[in-house]
Amino acid sequence: MRRAACCAAALAGLWGFTRSVAAEAPPDPYLWLEEVHGARAMAWVRAENAKTVAVLEKDPRYPVMYAQALAIAEADDRIPEPSMIGGRIYNFWQGKDHTRGYWRRTSLASYRTPDPNWETVLDLDQFAAAEHANWFLQGFVVDEPAERHCLVGLSDGGEDAVTYREFDIPGAHFIAGGFTLPRGKQDASWEDPDTLLVSREWEPGELTSSGYPYIVKRVHRGEPLAAAHEIFRGQPADVEVQPEVLRDSQGHRAVLVVRAVSFFETEKYLVDGDRVRRLALPLKSEVVDMLEGRLIVRLRQDWPAANGAFKEGSLVAVPLAAAERDPDRLAATAIYVPGPRETLDDASATQDRLLVTTLDNVRGRAAVYRAAADGSWRALPLDLPDNSTLLIRDTSLHSNQAFLNVTSFLQPTSLWLADTTDGDLQEVKALPPRFDASRDVVEQREAVSTDGTRVPYFIVHPRDMKADGSNPTLLYAYGGFNVSETPFYSSEMGKLWLERGGVFVLANIRGGGEFGPAWHDAGLKTHRQRVFDDFAAVARDLIARGVTSPRRLGIQGGSNGGLLMGVEFIQHPELWHAVDIQVPLLDMLRYEKIAAGSSWVAEYGSVSNPAEAAFLARISPYANIRKGVAYPMPFIWTTTKDDRVGPQHARKFAARLSEYGIPYLFYEVTEGGHGFGASLNERAHTSALEMVYLVRQLMGP
Repeated sequence: MRRAACCAAALAGLWGFTRSVAAEAPPDPYLWLEEVHGARAMAWVRAENAKTVAVLEKDPRYPVMYAQALAIAEADDRIPEPSMIGGRIYNFWQGKDHTRGYWRRTSLASYRTPDPNWETVLDLDQFAAAEHANWFLQGFVVDEPAERHCLVGLSDGGEDAVTYREFDIPGAHFIAGGFTLPRGKQDASWEDPDTLLVSREWEPGELTSSGYPYIVKRVHRGEPLAAAHEIFRGQPADVEVQPEVLRDSQGHRAVLVVRAVSFFETEKYLVDGDRVRRLALPLKSEVVDMLEGRLIVRLRQDWPAANGAFKEGSLVAVPLAAAERDPDRLAATAIYVPGPRETLDDASATQDRLLVTTLDNVRGRAAVYRAAADGSWRALPLDLPDNSTLLIRDTSLHSNQAFLNVTSFLQPTSLWLADTTDGDLQEVKALPPRFDASRDVVEQREAVSTDGTRVPYFIVHPRDMKADGSNPTLLYAYGGFNVSETPFYSSEMGKLWLERGGVFVLANIRGGGEFGPAWHDAGLKTHRQRVFDDFAAVARDLIARGVTSPRRLGIQGGSNGGLLMGVEFIQHPELWHAVDIQVPLLDMLRYEKIAAGSSWVAEYGSVSNPAEAAFLARISPYANIRKGVAYPMPFIWTTTKDDRVGPQHARKFAARLSEYGIPYLFYEVTEGGHGFGASLNERAHTSALEMVYLVRQLMGP
């Protein structure tokens, strides 16, 4: 507990309460549903899926919605998101003729044309068929600065665990006898063209309680994994340990090991051969890039550095050479310091500039920074569209060019090419409109939470909306892990919801990162009720303003947002008529034992702590379903291949609802990881099921 004044008697009382809750709770009758691929569990899933499909796919609106969702997903005029590798533009593309997708490349000049001349580098459909495997792409690890080889991450059905295989990028083929890392949750970085730093499960059981690796070894080309040399060992109680190698265009290299002692706290170590020394950076900080021999560090807590104090939320530069000489005494210079309603979003280095995106009252800003001769940093703001979200798509250490996405609720997403030398901007690609937005407007409003905190939210609604409580409204939020929720263009939401007259609301509740680390920290652990209260406050504000009514109000959220949905379903069943619970956490008394759950103790707390256990018992949706309560009928969906949150939560929650005779719909995608599905048609199918459910619940009689 955080309060030093807590006495032993108080702790004993809380422990007694927690024990009594556990003692009074009946044995969990649905533990068998935690066997992800168990025969009995999968038979239950198939039966539940059949019941839900019989309802939602039989709805007369389903065929149209599925066709629209699939057309959007497979459209050939989507923006091909770029990666700059070896002086060329690479893109991974999934389409109606390529379910698994293919990696392709073209020149920058060709990419900027309406119809680029693409060359296929790797066809995943052909490759998976040749290997009789269920491969989906899970990213690339490129060998900077040469950018000739990469490790291709191959995932079985979309799960987080991957198999790595070495690939020749210019030659467009896998390298016979090259690096191969068998399936597992693992990380790898290139120390040099013939050496990898790898964290993985080297021997059975060498994983943290969260299911991630904690041992880093050096793997040389041509040597078996059994010959790998250990350079760092964390602890099984850590979240994970991973290697990271940073380089800049001037030839500097920082070889790091990052040890996550909690989800938000990491120790950073410099590696020089077999010598490993800890950097005196704060635990709540991240080394995000390197530029001109400086480590670029994001601070999530105040830092009393050797040359002065730096404020949480700032971006600072730490000279690498000085850190190598004396890692215990680090000096820094400030690059960006946030104002009262600002927060740092992202930062990425180009050849000799630093591109930084920020939020100003949840509106995107971008600027290019460069160190002056006196060591200070000068900013050049980029003139990009206002009232938008700005996302750094890619940068390269070989040039000063950078790609950014600009997105907002009603304006189709566009891709811009920025010259960070002089701030020149050119729009390169733009998504064609996917829905008629001419009748809609966007407003930013505020609700007042239980403790008086003002909580902003965006509302997208018809221009002529009547304040009579009759408008079908979908309220979305996440509220956790310092994740900022910002305006975005959703083709599916626009076509399947807004065009039908629906209202969409995005709430910037506490727990997120919209206003810096303090906004997130306000909702940690036993303070999490603030997050739930913020969300309910936005709902009540919508009702009070006549935007909607409980009969026409639905809510939606996934993962941590799925927990939010479960809590709101339990705590305020009277406020909503639809609850869309996506890939959720719901059994908060067992979440630490499910999938990667124990890695999130820093966010949620632990049942091993009496005060935190008592709080989790009070808010856990699975533990607090009650007979005889008039709950709205929820739609609960998850994925079998989700090895992060796991499908167990959703399954058990639905089974308990069934036991109590409470109406619900449940669906489990049998492919895909922590999301809608691995292929485009799976994603379209899940999206169509969701929207049919929401329309039935909120736009019906």
